[in-house]
Parts: sequence; structure tokens; C-alpha cells
Amino acid sequence: MSKPRILIARAVFPAVIERLSQYFDIESNQADETWSKAQLTEKLRDKAGAFTTGSDRIDADVLAACPQLKICANMAVGYNNFDLDAMTARGVLGTNTPDVLTETTADFGFALLMATARRITESEHYLRAGQWTKWSYDMFAGSDIHGATLGILGMGRIGQGIARRGAHGFGMNVIYHNRSRLDAATEAECKARYVDKDELLKTADHLVLVLPYSAASHHAIGAAELAQMKPTATLVNIARGGIVDDAALAAALRDKRIAAAGLDVFEGEPKVHPDLLTVPNVVLTPHIASASVPTRLAMANLAADNLIEFFTKNKALTPLNPQVLTRA
Repeated sequence: MSKPRILIARAVFPAVIERLSQYFDIESNQADETWSKAQLTEKLRDKAGAFTTGSDRIDADVLAACPQLKICANMAVGYNNFDLDAMTARGVLGTNTPDVLTETTADFGFALLMATARRITESEHYLRAGQWTKWSYDMFAGSDIHGATLGILGMGRIGQGIARRGAHGFGMNVIYHNRSRLDAATEAECKARYVDKDELLKTADHLVLVLPYSAASHHAIGAAELAQMKPTATLVNIARGGIVDDAALAAALRDKRIAAAGLDVFEGEPKVHPDLLTVPNVVLTPHIASASVPTRLAMANLAADNLIEFFTKNKALTPLNPQVLTRA
């Protein structure tokens, strides 16, 4: 029998392609070209499966043009690039890569928090520009991490990882808000206290966003929410672009209505709102929170495992719409 045809939509580890080639007839994008929606659709027309990343949009139009498509395996924990309702209606399975990136992403979130609070990027630019000629008592004086109040909006696996680092490593007072409250044992493990969103915004010295993107969470942090925060507070977003109103945030940073921000994700990325590039009190990174070699390899292998399991056993390790599997 001929092997199922799959598309690997972005460059990935050669070892992962070699694994997949044992099971599939592969078309890959090792040149890592940026395809338009029309180009992606054309590539998918004769494919039964796809290895995707968060930049590859799978929506009703793409699905209608690709009737052979049965599974899209995302190399990401987020899946807002999938129209999951449309995929389910068409009988197309979606999968993601949770768990394997939790600790690495939590590490990075905390690193971004510290860089933001201690003004590391701002001070490095100052040094590189040759402006450091003498020491002064208030030179790039930021805010403390230890003993401060850490607020977390979105208390899933990664949020809990950040809470543990803050509470156990830095003696922080951890508060959080989530769609649903955690069980008492998990709260105790994280040393975290549940509060409503208003209290979170008003109380946190450092606010970290780790909630999934959806229509309901679009601009969850906008001008009104920023106005509730302390002028000394910092904001860190390692969740998804669109959760923060980037224009409103740039204005708040420029006017010193909050002290600083650290952003790994952006609305419309890889484009960044131009106003964010003109304010000094922001740390900007290009969506790299999960970017360690072991973690990215684990993510790629989990996406590959989902494809292999689906076509060999009609199963998946991390299905997003498992009801599709029961229809076969």
C-alpha cells in the first residue's frame, strides 16, 4: 500500500522528518518559506495530514478546498490558528503539544519578568551606546522580585510553574485569577491565592499573562485594565498576541502609567506595533518562550507521534477534538 501523504509546513529537525518518512510520503518546507493562505491551501489539496505550527491557519476555506485532509498536528500548545469548530464539522482531527514545554516556558516567563523588573534590556542599550560614564544611586533602579506580589492571569500548567518559581524560589506573594478556581491541593502547592480580576490588577506588583487566546480573551488587558494597575507595576505576556491591546500598552508605557512590560507575543506577529519599538521601558522577544533545543525537539516529536498514532491506530496522544476519532 502507498503511504499517506503529509505536508510539513515549516522547517523542522531533520531527525523528525526521517522518523516521519518511515510512515508517510512527505512534502516538507525545509527552506522555511512563508506561504500565503492560497499557497498553503494548494500544498494541502492532495494531503491526508499536516504538521503545522502556530503560523499556519487552518480554517473553513482551507478545509473546503482540501477534502482529503484528516489531521493537523500543531507543533505548539496553543491552537488559535485552528478553526476547531470547522475542523470538527469536517471530521478533521486537531492535535497540539501540551506538557512537554511547560517547565521551559515557565523558566522563560520568569526570566522575562526579571529582565523587565530590573530594566536589563534598557540598561544594556545604554551601556552599548557608550552612555555609561559614571555610577549614580538611581541608575536604572527597578523593582524587586523577592517578596513582591506576583499576579498570574491564567493558571494552567505554565501559570502554575511560574507560581511555584515565584513562591518557592523568591518568597513572592502569589495571587491568581482563572476561569475556574484551582483545587485546594494545587493552590497549596503553588502557595497561590485566588482573587477576582479587579483585585489581581490593582494588587499585583508583577502581572504575568498565561491565558489561552479566544474571542473572550481578546484584549483582556486594554486601556481600562492598565489604568487599574499600579504605576510601579510590570506586565509580562507569554500567552498569545491579541490578549493585550498593544497600542494601549505602548501608550501606558510612554506615559509611565505602568513601570515596564516584557512581551514575547504580539498582535499580528511577526509584525510588532511600531509604538512598542519607540518606548524604552519594554523588553521584546520574538516568541521564543519554549525555545530550548530539548523542548523544541520534544514538541516536534509529539506532533510527529500524533500523526503516526492517527494513521496507524486511529488514535492521538493529545487530541483537541477527540470526538472526531469516534466517528471513524
